[in-house]
Amino acid sequence: MVVLGAGSAGEYIAGDLADAGRSVALVEALRVGGECPYVACMPSKVLLRAAAVRSLVRRAAEVGACSAAPVLDSDEDGFAAAVARRDRVAQGGDDSDAAEALEARGVVVVRGRGEVASPGVVVVGDDEYGYRDLVVSTGSAAAWPPVDGLADVPTWTSDEALLAPASDRPASLVILGGGPVGCELAQVFARFGVAVTLVDDSDRVVEREDARVTKLLAGVLRADGVSLRLGSAVARAEAVDGGRARLTFADGSAVDADRVLVATGRTPNVTGIGLERLGIVVDDGSALEVEADCRVSGQAHVWAAGDVTGIAPFTHTANYQARIVVSNLLGRPARADYRAIPRAVYTDPPVASVGMLDGDDTVTATMDVGETARAAADGDDVAGLLILAADRVRGVLVGASAIGPHADEWIGEATLAIRAEIPVRVLADVVHAFPTYSEAFEPPIRELAAEFES
Repeated sequence: MVVLGAGSAGEYIAGDLADAGRSVALVEALRVGGECPYVACMPSKVLLRAAAVRSLVRRAAEVGACSAAPVLDSDEDGFAAAVARRDRVAQGGDDSDAAEALEARGVVVVRGRGEVASPGVVVVGDDEYGYRDLVVSTGSAAAWPPVDGLADVPTWTSDEALLAPASDRPASLVILGGGPVGCELAQVFARFGVAVTLVDDSDRVVEREDARVTKLLAGVLRADGVSLRLGSAVARAEAVDGGRARLTFADGSAVDADRVLVATGRTPNVTGIGLERLGIVVDDGSALEVEADCRVSGQAHVWAAGDVTGIAPFTHTANYQARIVVSNLLGRPARADYRAIPRAVYTDPPVASVGMLDGDDTVTATMDVGETARAAADGDDVAGLLILAADRVRGVLVGASAIGPHADEWIGEATLAIRAEIPVRVLADVVHAFPTYSEAFEPPIRELAAEFES
């Protein structure tokens, strides 16, 4: 086996196949483990945690932890401490432990860029590696919006922002893209005193999620001091005032900032790796089409997993697809089911969703998470929301979306219900511990169950 790309999926596949006694070469030009541990998921969550705690400390007197508001250090010093912990958790981008662990399991870790030279042969530099089965797990790269002049102003991708030293903290920041990454980094920088403007040509943040939920998220960001420019298209960018960036919008208005952070999505890495030599048609920006068993369409011995497939591009999806690939390669037929892949925006409070709310055959019910006893006890001042959707024909849960404290954790109940197709009348009989946020499920589930009473 040859695995191209040592991100979450590639690392998982190579290790498990080697454990099963297969001969495996894992080819990676950057880091074993991919972006998640070093420049994406883990660094961002560390900074989000630091920003959330800093915000909570400011509310210490409000929740009765002290009689007067504590005095925090400066935003600059606080950010430096957060970045120092970020680097410790991300191991400074050092992947040597991960690579050594795979090699100890029998994986041949090949450093360099791999390319298919011909069917059954991958070249890395001057070396050739033969394979019976090829796994493509080459991940994705930051997409660059077509804005005139953007290359001439100081910019970050999200990866670069999460690698930057504390000394690079800008006084002002414009973030292009109101998706999960843009919202998360907007909150981090705003809570550490940066003047943040979040720009998106959509009329709301995280547009793929329910508008009722994202409206609350927009309110959270505004409360943190983030200026939202929604429904605004950037016409051009230019350098002004000694290298600062000026973004001019289609309506003629403009905003200046020390730096622009580009968070407008990602593009699957499918070109430049020789897939066309296998008869696989690839285009810039297009994902690899895979069957339910994660085999590349039209190929008997080429598989794909992770962002390169364009399916629910999250680390947990990559790991799920990796399990499917391994199972099939070891002779245990398996097929992926994507109906219950959870999605999350790890802001404070987080947004979490699974399945789909829309559909002609669905019925929905809602609950104000702020009305739970736990919210009253915790003193959470943000009104959360839970929306559930059931299939009115089958009587099972098919979608859930929420914003509220720890929603990324308690959305797991809906994930299980959707994947297992548990009838809502059974879910209505579930008892939740008191007082917890998960109690928010009970009123809407009972409302849905009533729809199916005969």
